[in-house]
Amino acid sequence: MSEIELKDTAEQPILDVPAIKIHTDHHSAPQGYKRWLFSTNHKDIGTLYLWFSLTMFFIGGAMAMIIRAELFQPGLQLIEPNFFNQMTTSHGLIMVFGAVMPAFVGLANWMLPLMIGAPDMALPRMNNWSFWILPFAFSLLLLSLFTEGGGPNFGWTFYPPLSTQYSPDSTAMFVFSIHLMGISSIMGAINVIVTIFNMRAPGMTLMKMPMFVWTWLITAFLLIAVMPVLAGAVTMILTDKYFGTSFFDAAGGGDPVLFQHIFWFFGHPEVYIMILPSFGIISAIIPTFARKPLFGYHSMVYATVSIAILSFTVWAHHMFTVGLPLAAELFFMYCTMLISVPTGVKIFNWIATLWRGSITFEVPMLFSLAFIVLFTIGGFSGLMLAITPADFQYHDTYFVVAHFHYVLVTGAVFSIMAAAYYWLPKWTGFMFNEKLGQWHFWCSLISVNLLFFPMHFLGLAGMPRRIPDYALQFADINKIVSIGGFLFGLSQLIFVAVVIMAIRGGKKAPAKPWEGAEGLEWTVPSPAPYHTFDTPPEVK
Repeated sequence: MSEIELKDTAEQPILDVPAIKIHTDHHSAPQGYKRWLFSTNHKDIGTLYLWFSLTMFFIGGAMAMIIRAELFQPGLQLIEPNFFNQMTTSHGLIMVFGAVMPAFVGLANWMLPLMIGAPDMALPRMNNWSFWILPFAFSLLLLSLFTEGGGPNFGWTFYPPLSTQYSPDSTAMFVFSIHLMGISSIMGAINVIVTIFNMRAPGMTLMKMPMFVWTWLITAFLLIAVMPVLAGAVTMILTDKYFGTSFFDAAGGGDPVLFQHIFWFFGHPEVYIMILPSFGIISAIIPTFARKPLFGYHSMVYATVSIAILSFTVWAHHMFTVGLPLAAELFFMYCTMLISVPTGVKIFNWIATLWRGSITFEVPMLFSLAFIVLFTIGGFSGLMLAITPADFQYHDTYFVVAHFHYVLVTGAVFSIMAAAYYWLPKWTGFMFNEKLGQWHFWCSLISVNLLFFPMHFLGLAGMPRRIPDYALQFADINKIVSIGGFLFGLSQLIFVAVVIMAIRGGKKAPAKPWEGAEGLEWTVPSPAPYHTFDTPPEVK
């Protein structure tokens, strides 16, 4: 076994590693459907998560296309308002819980053991279970659309009394599916924490871990902290609707605003659950293609921890219009402004990493640079929404829709695509079609801005969100937005083509396909063998 020499710089460890001998002779992958159904191998389970996420991305995207087709022009053209509401609700739930979160868990499953020199995840059987819960959870959610009265139609935030007194009979299916998703997330998070704390290679201290490992460790703690809060909220919805309780019914002594406090105490850390792993991905890709170590590694770690802690102090900025006391409004306004500081530290560090770097513009780097610029736009609009008196104007308008889509699409989704391109050679053993990947990037970049940027102006002009019809003065911008939406949806078919072509073959990928890449994952062959690190590598 080769030893790994670690040169320690003032800021970030750089790995200078010769190839490690991998023993694969007695470790061949099982064949057929059993390989996928019963697998406890972290790479197989990561692959299952990623394919599941891509499927859900297209199902949720198809719902978005229905929404944008209805909003292409004023008036009710294609669907009735109740079905429109079902589409907006299901689109939100599927994209958050079915596309973005499982994609990050898939990346964690695939890459964390490779990055820390572990042979597998710590709890492999639980890993298998945590994945196979998901198809059942989302089958329940999607089947609810075909029940009498239709599926959930009360928005992805399911405020009562819309989700209790006025909700369809399928609400029980919705609640059960949310519980299953939460169980899956908690199991996955426990696995990540146990793996990182117990299975790091000898010599890999916490402050030598890659940023992707750090961001996932913190994300896992957030998941364990807030998923039970969501479980409590949906359980109270269930008992209010079916068992005569009145947690959120004022007539029975309850309080509908209490639901918002509980939901957003989960919901705001959830936003960071969907963006912290993105920060880890970008912190891996930018140094690789700038051919420089990450600037301010330690400050990046501390900024990530700060974001996680502060995320529990800002939930009520979603609720400025419910009639909070002035002191509470001021507290949540200042905390929301404060949480932008560690995020600004990260953006500064990425730009400082690029400064005077020897930069090349391969597809992962293009998506990462787009992430920095466009996620920053989402951050600035978030700061605008943090100002309480201004939020009174922006609240429940398309300005909010523009804000969170800049965070979650050009933020989370773009970073997932960057990660897919970055690690695809390691997964498949083949280099992807660079030209087709660039087509995917430029089509996505242009169409996504055509889709979401004009929404800011719709919101500032007063167009409310979650409505199937609108006033005539919003017609022209809505037409542009819908065209952008259709083009963005079609652009993702190029991504699928790139991935399938890379799986089927092409130019063989070396162990380290990117010149500036550093880390243990680049010391194993491409494709990564079924079992890695029979003998743990030693980090010195």
